[in-house]
Amino acid sequence: MFIINLNYIVPLEELDKHMAAHVKYLEKYYQADVFLVSGRKVPRTGGIIIAQADSKEILEKIIAEDPFFQHQLAKFTITEFLASQSHADLKGLLRE
Repeated sequence: MFIINLNYIVPLEELDKHMAAHVKYLEKYYQADVFLVSGRKVPRTGGIIIAQADSKEILEKIIAEDPFFQHQLAKFTITEFLASQSHADLKGLLRE
């Protein structure tokens, strides 16, 4: 599993011009069972995505499709972790 950490590097007005395309991108990978949870940081300085993928390299290719990445609106970092526990309601979503 992975935590994708976005830190915005442009004013929010510039970022918001690409928000609809970013949401469409997120929806694509929710449908593909890659993204599990996402949202804005508080305060709104970036975002977090919890994802599952077979490798960091695959996830990097997926991130390259994000309009926020393509237009250099945010810096992205990826943290891989091994999920050893989860809420029972998530069991059906998580890959083994």
